[in-house]
Amino acid sequence: MQVGVIGGGIIGLSSAYYLTKAGHQVTIIEQSEMKDGCSFGNAGMIVPSHLIPLAAPGMISKGIRWMFNSNSPFYVKPRLSGDLIKWGYHFYKSATKEHVERSAPALKEISLLSKSMFKQLSTELPFDFGYHERGLLMLYQNRETEHEEMETAALANAHGIEAHIISAQEIQKLEPDVRVKVRGGVYFPGDAHVTPQLFVNQLKTYLKEKGVVIKDKTEVIDFVMESGKIKSVKTENEEFNFDEVVLATGSWSALIATKLNLSLPMQAGKGYSFTIENVQKNTRIPSIFLEARVAVTPMGNTLRFGGTMEITGIDHSISMNRVQGIVDSIPKYYPEMKVEIPKREEIWHGLRPCSPDGLPYIGRSKKINNLIIATGHSMMGLSLGPGTGMLVKELVAREKTTMSIDRFDPHRFD
Repeated sequence: MQVGVIGGGIIGLSSAYYLTKAGHQVTIIEQSEMKDGCSFGNAGMIVPSHLIPLAAPGMISKGIRWMFNSNSPFYVKPRLSGDLIKWGYHFYKSATKEHVERSAPALKEISLLSKSMFKQLSTELPFDFGYHERGLLMLYQNRETEHEEMETAALANAHGIEAHIISAQEIQKLEPDVRVKVRGGVYFPGDAHVTPQLFVNQLKTYLKEKGVVIKDKTEVIDFVMESGKIKSVKTENEEFNFDEVVLATGSWSALIATKLNLSLPMQAGKGYSFTIENVQKNTRIPSIFLEARVAVTPMGNTLRFGGTMEITGIDHSISMNRVQGIVDSIPKYYPEMKVEIPKREEIWHGLRPCSPDGLPYIGRSKKINNLIIATGHSMMGLSLGPGTGMLVKELVAREKTTMSIDRFDPHRFD
């Protein structure tokens, strides 16, 4: 079939990979130059440990507390927006223990599927993208966070995801080259990581070699509908006819969906990262500073720090206060690591596509017969990329999917 994939991030590229492998002719339409975006500067973590969606008990009170601190890890920009109010209402309704209990099995299954795909890709693709299975350290410094993390570890173990509560001394043994100052932590040995820009850039080149047509700097401006199907996709200069269309445009998905008269509640969650080059004494295991909500990933001889969640709409401005918050957290956990605030041009930012319940939208549209939706992965886009790509391939072929995707129904808020 002729398949059009709208969106050239990790979800779009992964979908194109598995669709091409299945024998379809794929065209990717992407509005940017495909040189930045969430798929490039993220923390590179593959995290089956992340069973709890963003909408969880306690997030409302934490979010309100953080909102009044200019360098806190979370911020919602106050603005008169019907979409934001609707999103906030659904988030509030979803932030329950019951939602976590219902969502955890589905998140676990897609995470483990995606990790297995990454592992397979690391051997079958003709390039190295820095895939390592070294686990993940969740580091905490106070008693309240310790209590929360013990509950998370118990939930993970109950769902078959191995989690070990470990002491500060045990953490230091795992990180012999860097002094770590913590109360304790949880170690998830089953997590992995990659160098995302290596994966995305080389996968794009590989797909071109396999015959995938990539139309970058090309914006979708409209659709022509006929008999409940997308007859053609219109851009400024061309019109494309596809048998099947995959919507994988990340934070722009809600805007594109309105052109199809679909409602897809979504807010862009801005995150920042910066990378230190030529680190002499590097960490060995990716970690998350829990109180600061900062992710730290060693990538070769570089070290990447990333964090913050700013619900600001489609906004590319950089808040140096938020970046300062990331920088200020580093010596609290790694007291011998001196990191200066990077120059503005050295700071990467990306807009994560956040659904209000913290779950992705993956499924065939019930309203448009040849449309498949694959978006809304929040901070888990890279982690869930290959798994989502495989599910998209199965949806295009109208095969039974590898796992149940009922929890990811794109029409669940209709």
